[in-house]
Amino acid sequence: MPLSRRMPKVGFKNPMRRVIATVNIEELKRFQAGTVVDRETLLNVGLVERKADGVKILGNGNINIALSVKVDMVSRGARQKIEAAGGKIVEVN
Repeated sequence: MPLSRRMPKVGFKNPMRRVIATVNIEELKRFQAGTVVDRETLLNVGLVERKADGVKILGNGNINIALSVKVDMVSRGARQKIEAAGGKIVEVN
């Protein structure tokens, strides 16, 4: 049998991989109006783990609270819903 068939098949693990934590808009309802929601705030509440390299807000759900959101990425739907509620978004890289 050839050597290539006898060797174990292992996958590739990218050492430069970025882990992005996702948070839905529905989960942001627990904050009061006017709150600045950033990575540290989400860590304290338990929505994001420390090992994540970035935070992305997704548009699943609805929000009617004006929040100031400072995260790495925001989806298009989430951006529209947050701005429609009177909030503002600052993308931090």
